[in-house]
Amino acid sequence: MKTDQLLAIDVHTHAEISCREPADEMWKEFEDAASQYFKAGRRPTISETIAYYRERKLGLVMFTVDSEFEMGVRRVPNEEVAEAARDNADMMLAFASIDPHKGKLGVRQARRLLDEYGMRGFKFHPTCQGFFPNERMAYPLYELIAERRLPAIFHTGHSGIGTGMRGGGGLRLKYSQPIHLDDVAADFPDMTIILAHPSWPWTDEALSVALHKPNVYIDLSGWLPRYFPPQIVRYGNSQLKHKLLFGSDFPLISPDRWIEDFRAAGFKPEVQELILKENAIRALGLGRS
Repeated sequence: MKTDQLLAIDVHTHAEISCREPADEMWKEFEDAASQYFKAGRRPTISETIAYYRERKLGLVMFTVDSEFEMGVRRVPNEEVAEAARDNADMMLAFASIDPHKGKLGVRQARRLLDEYGMRGFKFHPTCQGFFPNERMAYPLYELIAERRLPAIFHTGHSGIGTGMRGGGGLRLKYSQPIHLDDVAADFPDMTIILAHPSWPWTDEALSVALHKPNVYIDLSGWLPRYFPPQIVRYGNSQLKHKLLFGSDFPLISPDRWIEDFRAAGFKPEVQELILKENAIRALGLGRS
């Protein structure tokens, strides 16, 4: 990634529309509910997303979400995201998503994606995948990630997926309480952990874990900054100024909209530049040879 040519780095974007496979009808009800919750419109393809970011001179991290076990929804192929990143390496990184329920086969898949496709990290969504992050079944995957000294993004807090659906679509918020990741951060100090979103209603837990564990960061995706709990701005301007990352949750929230809101959210000018790009360079290991 040519970071010196980028205005910012968005560490949280989704691949929702495959250019290779038909849409999965099982996902439509969840997609419609999420569109209503986020007031989002049409979902772009991977190539359309890349063109959107390139036009704006923004870097991006993109991933799919493997929720095949818990939700029965077919994921967008990890390989498709990886090949798009390979072809746009100046401004894009690909993270893999593998459900921990896949056990040893999942670890084999992860190793192949790293060795053959050059994946630069992993994405987990405990609510959509139906597991607590500190469950031992996930540890073989974490061992591989830590061995390669790669970052992993974990959804935390409330989930727009399932919001408003009957029974929340069967999804359980308890899995995404950030305190469960304190165990993971302690057990895998060589794995960079990124807590996705402001973690509401457990915001203070996320701030505490990021303050206590050097390997833990927080991405600020999924919320417009005007709605951030005030303690995020307070800690961002002080003890956690090197630990907060720009993330939009595109296509549910656009980076244009997020950044405009962010500029008026009360972060100090020097802190804004850290959050928009510099902290991501460190968290993503872009400064390492």
